[in-house]
Amino acid sequence: MNARLASGSRTCIRARVAFLLSALEGLTPIDIAAVMSLPRVEIESLLTEAGRAIAGQLRTDVLVIEDEPFIALDLKHLLEQLGHRVRAVARTHREALVAAGETRPGLILADIQLADGSSGLEAVDQILRDLAAPVIFVTAFPERFLTGKPPEPAFLVTKPFDVESLKAMVSQALFFGLRSRPATVA
Repeated sequence: MNARLASGSRTCIRARVAFLLSALEGLTPIDIAAVMSLPRVEIESLLTEAGRAIAGQLRTDVLVIEDEPFIALDLKHLLEQLGHRVRAVARTHREALVAAGETRPGLILADIQLADGSSGLEAVDQILRDLAAPVIFVTAFPERFLTGKPPEPAFLVTKPFDVESLKAMVSQALFFGLRSRPATVA
């Protein structure tokens, strides 16, 4: 029994170390495997475990603002695997505003270019005037985000995204309690 507890504790510590190396130092699973002298497959397992543990402590309702149905479905499944509840998926600026008002999410994942040609940045900016939540932008157009203007702080993931990196980013955004602010102060 004590050997099993010690093994579980050691795994928990390794998972935290792997997560911190990924989230804070920006190391890839290959780099972390080299630093920790473990196989990459084990590192990926540890990162998943750490993400689940953190998400389990920080479960929240999520709004996904994404116009591509398959990407929205992938994001929904990924978030649900982490223990979160996706309350709404919005495809346009207007849908995002309505969904945010109805669901009051604790986390927002947003694309920058939406189905009707509207801006996910502008939608998020309006949403953040009424609530404080961390925002992760998931986009194929990172240059549109890198303007130096709020909403900040925000996280950015470029499409196509790495699932493990996105899981770590979700956990990091919630764990550190980073809340985004609107571009303009009302």
